[in-house]
Amino acid sequence: MSKKLYIKTLGCAMNVRDSEHIIAELNKREPYKLTSEISEADLIIINTCSVREKPVSKLFSEIGVFRKYKKDNAKIGVTGCTASHLGEEIIKKAPIVDFVLGARNVSKLSKVIDRRHSVEVDLDYDDSNYSFGEYRSNRYKAMVNISMGCDKSCTYCIVPATRGKEVSIPPNLIVQEVRRAVEGGAKEVILLGQNVNNYGKYFSATGERLNFTGLLRKISLINGLERIRFASPHPLHMDDEFLEEFAFNPKICKQIHIPLQSGSTKVLRDMKRGYTKEWFLNRCAKVKELSPEVSISTDIIVGFPNESDEDFADTLDVLEQVRFNQLFSFKYSPRPHTKAATYPNQIPDEVASERLKILQNRHKEILDEIMSSQVGKVYSVYFDELKSGGKISGRSDDGKLFFVNGSEELLGEIKDVKVTKSARWALEGEVIN
Repeated sequence: MSKKLYIKTLGCAMNVRDSEHIIAELNKREPYKLTSEISEADLIIINTCSVREKPVSKLFSEIGVFRKYKKDNAKIGVTGCTASHLGEEIIKKAPIVDFVLGARNVSKLSKVIDRRHSVEVDLDYDDSNYSFGEYRSNRYKAMVNISMGCDKSCTYCIVPATRGKEVSIPPNLIVQEVRRAVEGGAKEVILLGQNVNNYGKYFSATGERLNFTGLLRKISLINGLERIRFASPHPLHMDDEFLEEFAFNPKICKQIHIPLQSGSTKVLRDMKRGYTKEWFLNRCAKVKELSPEVSISTDIIVGFPNESDEDFADTLDVLEQVRFNQLFSFKYSPRPHTKAATYPNQIPDEVASERLKILQNRHKEILDEIMSSQVGKVYSVYFDELKSGGKISGRSDDGKLFFVNGSEELLGEIKDVKVTKSARWALEGEVIN
C-alpha cells in the first residue's frame, strides 16, 4: 500500500515548484499518495517561506499542530527558505522534526529522509544540472525553474541568505522539461527565477549559453506549446531587446510582473534596487508602447526605513501613471540577515499601516475602473482548473482570471470568451466558439 504524504507549501511560485520536486523525488524511492489529513500521513512536510511576516513563529506554530495530530510513527520534515536560515536551530527547538532541508538542497531529499535529525542547508550547493523527477500538480500548466538563487543585495530581502548565489539552469535541461510538460498535456509554461531576465549571467557547467531573450526564443520553437509566462523580471535588466521579444513573440503572454518596491528614487537607492523612479516609468511606458494590450502587475513595500511622506507620494504617483492591473503590497518588515533591519529611522507601524491602506484603497479604485470596462469584450482564455458549482477557470493572454460554466471537456482548451460580468479580481463569461 502507498504511503501518504501531507505537504503544506508557503510562499511563492518557486516554493510551489520545489514542493512538486519534493513529491517527484519521494516517488523515485516509493509511491506516495497525497492526503489533506495530517492524521493519515506517514510523512508530513512544511515547505517554508521567509519573506512574509513572522515566518519563524508561524513555522513552530505549524509544528505544534503536526505534533498534536500526527500518527505515532509519522515523520516530519521542514524544507524551504526558513529551513535554510534556521538549520539545526529547528531541531533544537522542536526535536520532533525528523529532518531539515534547505531551499538550495531539494535534490538531497533521499539523503536526509532516513537519517534522524539530519540537516542539509548548504547555500553553496549546486543542483542546477540535476534532473528532477516528473510531477506536476496541474498537468495543463507547467512551472519550470530556469535559475536558482539571487545575485542582488536588496537591503530588505532575505532570499540571498536562503537560496544562495544565482546560477542558471542549462538551456537543454529547461527545453527537455518543457517538452515533457507539453507531452503531458500542458499548453502553457511559467518560467521561474528570482530575476528571470538575468538568466544566463552565471552557469556552473560548460555548454550552450543563452541570455533570457535567447531562452524565450528557443522555448518558443517547441511544438504544442501555446503560451509562455514568466516571473519575475527585474526592472534593471529590462533592456529593449527583451521588451521587443516580449511584445512581438506571439507565444509570450502579454502579462508582465515588474516589481517596483518603491516609487521614490531615494528609497530605491536605500533598498539597493539599482534603478530610479524615472527608469521604472520609462520601462513601463516602453512596454505599453510596444504592446498596448499589456497587463502590468507589481510589488510595493511601504514604510521602508526613513520613508518620508514625499517618498510615499512618489509611490502613489507611479501607481497613478502606470495603473497596475494587479498589486501585491506589504508593510516593511525587518528580516534577519538583511542590512535594512539595522537601519535607523524605522517607520512606526501605525504610519506604515495608514500608508498601506491609502495605497491599497486607491489601487482598488483603479482596478474597479479597469474591470468595469470589460463587459462585452472577447478574450482568448486557456482553461486549466475545475471549480465547484459547475464552473471552470482559466486566464486570458493578459492574465485576467475567468470563470465560465463548463466541465472537464474544456480543460486544456483555448476558447474565445465573451465577458458577461465583471468583479474586482475576476471576470465571468460565456464561451462563444
